[in-house]
Amino acid sequence: MKRAKSMPFTFINVAMTADGKIAPANRQFVPFGSKRDHELLLELRATADAVMSGARTVDAFPVNMGPGGKKYRDLRVKRGLAENNLRIIVSGSGSIDPEAEIFKHHFSPIIILTTERAPQRELSTLRSLGAEIKICGAQEVDFNEAFRWLRKEWKVKRLLSEGGGEVNDALFRANLVDEVYVTLCPFLFGGRNAPTLADGQGVAKLAEATKLKRKRMKRVGDELYMVYEVAKN
Repeated sequence: MKRAKSMPFTFINVAMTADGKIAPANRQFVPFGSKRDHELLLELRATADAVMSGARTVDAFPVNMGPGGKKYRDLRVKRGLAENNLRIIVSGSGSIDPEAEIFKHHFSPIIILTTERAPQRELSTLRSLGAEIKICGAQEVDFNEAFRWLRKEWKVKRLLSEGGGEVNDALFRANLVDEVYVTLCPFLFGGRNAPTLADGQGVAKLAEATKLKRKRMKRVGDELYMVYEVAKN
């Protein structure tokens, strides 16, 4: 099934360990992919109108969610995209550290997807930092509503989600993901509390599982690079 024109094409990029973890048991994200994996991240950003991440990822690591150096900005322009991608942060509670690195970089708009339960005081602080606030949902972010709004108001045709696991899980459950890029790295983190590609609520039955179809796979050193297409109902 093709994605409706009212919704962006959505793809996920994640590096995970051989036991499926995206961060250690303390849930503090640390880069563990190779230089090639980092290059892939920037290559994928160079195809997207917007890059999205959860608040905890933004808080825990000094990221700016930008396109990278001139090489990647030039690629974007060559493809007819804006030089810099939009940056989207997801936080149902609106609790994002105002001192986070991302707010120190003003090369493109920052959009925060949140809910009615987010305190107005915190939202006012985020607005003062230049962020655009979109409330979509009472208790949980309604990604269907949010994505329709992003497509209509911001002309987002391709959206890249970089996690974390709870954001990815919500996107899968909403049937909004089109492709998944997975870098399988030669590490074992272990730990029942270590986050995975899709945390959050998950599904209760095999019949409810998201079904993937492998499009391609490549080995580079000790890493495997896989691309999956999400089967649509």
